[in-house]
Amino acid sequence: MSNPGQRTSVPPSARSWRGRRLDRDHSLGLRLTLASAAAFLVLVPFALLAVLVVGAWPPLHHLDAVVTDALYRYAVDHPGWVRVMNGWTTIFGPGPLRVVALAVVVWLWTRRARRLALWVVTTMTVGGLLGALLKLLVGRDRPDLLDPVARAAGLSFPSGHALNATLAAGVLLLVFLPYARRRTAAQVALWVAAVLVAGVTGLSRVALGVHWTSDVLGGWLLGVAVVAATSAAFTTWRKRTGRPAARPTAEGVEPELADDRNEPDA
Repeated sequence: MSNPGQRTSVPPSARSWRGRRLDRDHSLGLRLTLASAAAFLVLVPFALLAVLVVGAWPPLHHLDAVVTDALYRYAVDHPGWVRVMNGWTTIFGPGPLRVVALAVVVWLWTRRARRLALWVVTTMTVGGLLGALLKLLVGRDRPDLLDPVARAAGLSFPSGHALNATLAAGVLLLVFLPYARRRTAAQVALWVAAVLVAGVTGLSRVALGVHWTSDVLGGWLLGVAVVAATSAAFTTWRKRTGRPAARPTAEGVEPELADDRNEPDA
């Protein structure tokens, strides 16, 4: 007979769906639930923004036009600003950032962190394909200025530069955060660098008059949602292989990467 005062453990399979979702130790528990919720909560404003863009909502169109006109006038009067923005948007364009991501994939592969390398490839690929598909579905034209300071081909929403900069910044941040564990200054520096890459790249597209503000906002939102979703999937894999839970925003998605005794992927 069991002791009346003794607590009996409830098998995971006997717990309620809600209980498993909020269980820190369950493979599909609290951390994954929070990551999935974050991805969903970011997708909601993106979806709303996309609907407003497709429906040509007048207040949004007016805001886009006002911001574009103000930045265009500033660019015409400040050629140096245009050169800086052109340089930034070229250096941190989708092509160069994909090359950097590929270099990181090769480096991870040599360190036998192959699952993490696959996560980088998946995040960049899924995000890029989603962006291209949404451009076709939305079919929004770029700003049409009388005397543009820069030119860009293709459709407008969401901004490919803003999307890919967010994807790359998020991927690089979560890959290299393990090397900044227990060093607050280094963590802050990585976060600031990631925000600057994504933020200024998006700003450069509006400053050059090749994207509306809502295009850039859409690219940022979609990029964050994709990184959050793939990070949640990676967290699930870690739990199922018996690895300890990670805090991605503080120690990256694979904290063991910074360990010299880093074990190969199972």
